[in-house]
Amino acid sequence: MNSSFDGVMGQPGVVAQLQAAVVAPVHAYLLLGTPGAGARAAAEGFAAALLCPNGGCGECRDCRLALAGEHPDVLFYTPQGASLLRADGEEIIRLALRSPVEGRRKVLVLADMHRVSVVAPMLLKTIEEPPESTIFVVLADHVPPELVTIASRCVRIDVPGLPSTVVRDLLVAEGCAPELAETAAGAAMGSLDRARLLASDPGLVGRREEWARVPRRLDGSGAAVAVVVEELLGLVQGAAAPLLARQEAEGAELEERVAVYGERGSGRKRLEDIHKREQRRHRAEELRFGLATLADRYRSAVTDGSAPVDAVIGAVQAIDRSAEALVRNPNETLLLQSLLLRLPALSAR
Repeated sequence: MNSSFDGVMGQPGVVAQLQAAVVAPVHAYLLLGTPGAGARAAAEGFAAALLCPNGGCGECRDCRLALAGEHPDVLFYTPQGASLLRADGEEIIRLALRSPVEGRRKVLVLADMHRVSVVAPMLLKTIEEPPESTIFVVLADHVPPELVTIASRCVRIDVPGLPSTVVRDLLVAEGCAPELAETAAGAAMGSLDRARLLASDPGLVGRREEWARVPRRLDGSGAAVAVVVEELLGLVQGAAAPLLARQEAEGAELEERVAVYGERGSGRKRLEDIHKREQRRHRAEELRFGLATLADRYRSAVTDGSAPVDAVIGAVQAIDRSAEALVRNPNETLLLQSLLLRLPALSAR
């Protein structure tokens, strides 16, 4: 039996909550969780179900258009910059007040709302009390202080990171070799999107080994730390190669269309903005992957006897704090240098 939620992989709990919500929807929902774990697909399926006369059959005209991103009453809004500006807030309010084109309701999906910043107070009233015909679906990776009040006005549905076993099985089902799928799933940190990208990345294993080797290279000096940090950031930069190759192909396809149909309405600026966001997100994910690998190495030190328990606990806590700090877009060099200067060296065992 088809459903508008068929594109949501490995999230049965999320799908069940949204299917229940379709029966008597309220004004706003917050889908919160790991990027690439299915929040956007869930929002698309939910939007289709809200417009579908059968509650999300996946086959009717409303479902097909909504799932293809072509329904006039399903509006996706993604901020272009690092944070929302007043112009973004004004546009969201304008879209919310607009009447549905075809039916009795419309769905306004707000992506990346963890970047709401100073615009939150401006949007609060509209999200809290939208027109009767408008349903908000808010997507966010996390809830920063600026989003807390808006989040409290929404029904919250957590979209957890996918278990690595689920990601592995999905990759294998898509044709990925089992051993490669295992490696990519383990490094994907709950994101199927990232796992798919890593499955085409020949440098993944080498990067993981370099991050795991860091504690053996520390000697307490700033000079050693500076060298290690420079090399790690070089690895992070190089890890973007598969993403950049895919983006280059997308850009080439767009240029072919422009050559045939002309520039007007080509979406070139929109594609450039999407690519920039993808690159920023990929870089942050790669740093989190590296820090998680580093933390695992220190945890293993308790077993292999290369460090005392109290030193390991302090090291892992410091690494976790650095990973959490990534949401604030810190200076990466200073963040890593400060962290590594505080970490104990480990012997090679």
